[in-house]
Amino acid sequence: MRRSSIEKPAMEILYEDNHIIAINKKSTELVQGDQTGDETLSDRVKKYLAHKYHKTGDVFLGVVHRLDRPVSGAILFARTSKALGRLNKMFQEKQVSKKYLAVVQNRPPAEEGSLFNYLKKNEKQNKSYAYDKHVKGSKEALLSYKLLKRTERYYLLEIDLHTGRHHQIRCQLAKAECPVKGDLKYGCPRSNNDGSISLHAWKIRFIHPVKKQEIELIAPLPDNDIWARIRQVI
Repeated sequence: MRRSSIEKPAMEILYEDNHIIAINKKSTELVQGDQTGDETLSDRVKKYLAHKYHKTGDVFLGVVHRLDRPVSGAILFARTSKALGRLNKMFQEKQVSKKYLAVVQNRPPAEEGSLFNYLKKNEKQNKSYAYDKHVKGSKEALLSYKLLKRTERYYLLEIDLHTGRHHQIRCQLAKAECPVKGDLKYGCPRSNNDGSISLHAWKIRFIHPVKKQEIELIAPLPDNDIWARIRQVI
């Protein structure tokens, strides 16, 4: 008998306990609802939890942070209000470490360094713009990067995100003339065949909100040709 998607969800669970659940998000998945009306990852996780734990009422699931739809990788949800409140505070106080991998077509300014800009979001365009100096409505944005590998056509960067601005990595790399592969919105000349951009939320490290133990989660890379070329170095 063929199993339903609820019985065996088409999603990769990185961690699960009574308080939190972490998923390796696919690049096509929407974390929360938008104007498309497409099914969200949070809805699918709720269905999975309802089935696994035989819950008949509403399932609590708190969205702690977000990933853009074309971005893949580790995303964390809270299963209790206590965990949600504590995780929200940890994110606000920058107590959560997040590392990303980005494939770019142009060589970065240096093999290792930092990017500091002022980012301003354009709501109508759903896009952010980076400035060297403060402009009205802009916010400070800081990330550090390290060049891990070069292939015949691309560069693999490890990104350490220090602030959490709208489209921050995408916007700042574009400002540095290193747009993420496939990211048409931020200046890449060609899209990826699957509609993704080559940006992956690779690692997330935090103190468990209830157990108080350090947790580090690593999200396996997407299964496509671009990531396959660089998989062996990490």
